[in-house]
Amino acid sequence: MITNFFIPELNNHDFQELWFQQDGATCHTARATIDLLNNTFGDRLISRFGPVNWPPRSCDLTPLDYFLWGYVKSLVYADKPQTLDRLEDNIHRVIADIRPQMLEKVIENWTSRLDYIRASRGSPMPEIIFKM
Repeated sequence: MITNFFIPELNNHDFQELWFQQDGATCHTARATIDLLNNTFGDRLISRFGPVNWPPRSCDLTPLDYFLWGYVKSLVYADKPQTLDRLEDNIHRVIADIRPQMLEKVIENWTSRLDYIRASRGSPMPEIIFKM
């Protein structure tokens, strides 16, 4: 999929500033896969065995987990899309509507989470409610 679809699709766009993050699943970190992604993204690869190591597996510390996926999913499925085309349109629309101000708040929340972890020397976090 990476070789036959993803990389050719990337070549249709200007991706020189794009970062790529993948999860740490063993099947995603085969040497050939990491080599291909390193050649494509260079130091903009976030992955196990990549130049930027995959972050700790805490959903409390990963903005994609504690914010983005839930936020996007709630809006993408709000109108109960019945076709793949409608689902794709919804995904594109929701992602395009994310404003820099929202991402700034996500990063502020993320840094406060990191501060808490540092101050508590890694103890479990109490339930944190994301504030927008």
